[in-house]
Amino acid sequence: MSNYQKNLYRAAQVRAMDQYAIQQLGISGTVLMERAGAAAFALVQRRWPQTRTLTVICGTGNNGGDGFVVARLAAAAELDVRVLLLGDPNHLQGDALAAYQRLQSVDIEPVPFDPEMLSLCDLIVDAILGIGLQGPVEGERRDAIAAVNQSGLPVLALDIPSGLNADSGEVHGIAIKAAATISFIGIKRGMYTGEAVDYCGDIVFDSLSVPETVYAQQPVEVQRIQYADFTALLAPRRRNSHKGNYGHVLIIGGEAGFTGAARMAGEAAARMGAGLVSLGTRASHAAGLNATRPELMVHGLEEEATFHRLAERARVIAIGPGMGQGEWGQQMLQLALESGLPLVVDADALNILSQSPQQYRKWILTPHCGEAARMLGQSTQEIQRDRFAIVRDLQQTYGGIAILKGAGTLIAGPEGPIALCSDGNPGMASGGMGDVLTGIIAGLVAQGVSLREAASLGVCLHAAAGDAAAKAAGERGLLATDLMSWVRRLANP
Repeated sequence: MSNYQKNLYRAAQVRAMDQYAIQQLGISGTVLMERAGAAAFALVQRRWPQTRTLTVICGTGNNGGDGFVVARLAAAAELDVRVLLLGDPNHLQGDALAAYQRLQSVDIEPVPFDPEMLSLCDLIVDAILGIGLQGPVEGERRDAIAAVNQSGLPVLALDIPSGLNADSGEVHGIAIKAAATISFIGIKRGMYTGEAVDYCGDIVFDSLSVPETVYAQQPVEVQRIQYADFTALLAPRRRNSHKGNYGHVLIIGGEAGFTGAARMAGEAAARMGAGLVSLGTRASHAAGLNATRPELMVHGLEEEATFHRLAERARVIAIGPGMGQGEWGQQMLQLALESGLPLVVDADALNILSQSPQQYRKWILTPHCGEAARMLGQSTQEIQRDRFAIVRDLQQTYGGIAILKGAGTLIAGPEGPIALCSDGNPGMASGGMGDVLTGIIAGLVAQGVSLREAASLGVCLHAAAGDAAAKAAGERGLLATDLMSWVRRLANP
């Protein structure tokens, strides 16, 4: 993955880069629009080579201008092309107006949008709004987007699906559901997280051949990451090794009725390569908890003295899986904080923490959107509205490293860009997946990986394991324990 594909930008940053290319580097807006249209039409030819009839739906802004170029090039290639216009053509100006006028060279006359005309084509090109979206989608634009989505036809979106917020990925009432999106100059950060993942389809990038100096003008606030970026942290081990070299993880959790969560976290830590893994759980069921994984050392943890004895040997504590929010769980979290050890905090430990927020420099917090909502006193709808702002709020409120799980998992530390992992699949929306992630991250910290790198590699390896398991046998019915063999394989690149 190139830096072009890794670095993600807000809409305002992309506009600024566009203007820098025009005003400072002398690349005209017309040239950039022509390049955008050419790149989009080339994608049509590659992805949908059997297309014979094309409908391009254009707004009156620059996104519509890109669509006019696509239509002209398609007509020149002898495709049957229709251009449906949303808005008053008298509102066209600048480069978009010039592109509209150049349609005359191929005898195309744009007509007002008519949903009946959608049935007459093989493919639709969405050039309605782009990143120029302001507020909710209403009126004829809303009706047009609804008609496109109901048509069942494949859609190529130009720059970003119309109706989608480029900065947050929020749907403003309604948005185009594209089969593919081609993004120009800079990839918009909202396309890879939250609601957006159900709307963008396959994302293709084209820089429009702008020079590197264009990108130097904008800070990178969000960066995509993937498993391959971190394999150097998984170098082969020295031949002269012993288990003490690879750390001791202490997992605390497993209240009555929830023993599986701690058990899965423990096995994941071991599969990730931790030298030793101990489980501290309720004494009533400790004896049988490692029956299917005898390598785990299970201890009944009821007394403070027992906690101190276990913590003395540990390099990291992972706390929360199946722990419950009762008196025992609250005591365990307080003792973990007092230990001064690095912590991986999940599940019930996060819910307890939300009742009395505090900061700790050496922890990794792993909430999903519901837990994040409780931690910040917001609704889940507010959390999903702008996940980038939320992961920053979590980190600034609680300290350490914050992970906001979900489609397009985000990772924020006290400095540096937000990291975004776009891997993973909907089959991973099943019980226990978060427990496995907690164990993976704890296993990495035990082996001496820094908190930021452990969070980033852990999230990416977990996603890659989920994708490998889904590829092997499908998404539906994917269980958290199905990832274990893949975690081990990916831990040994």
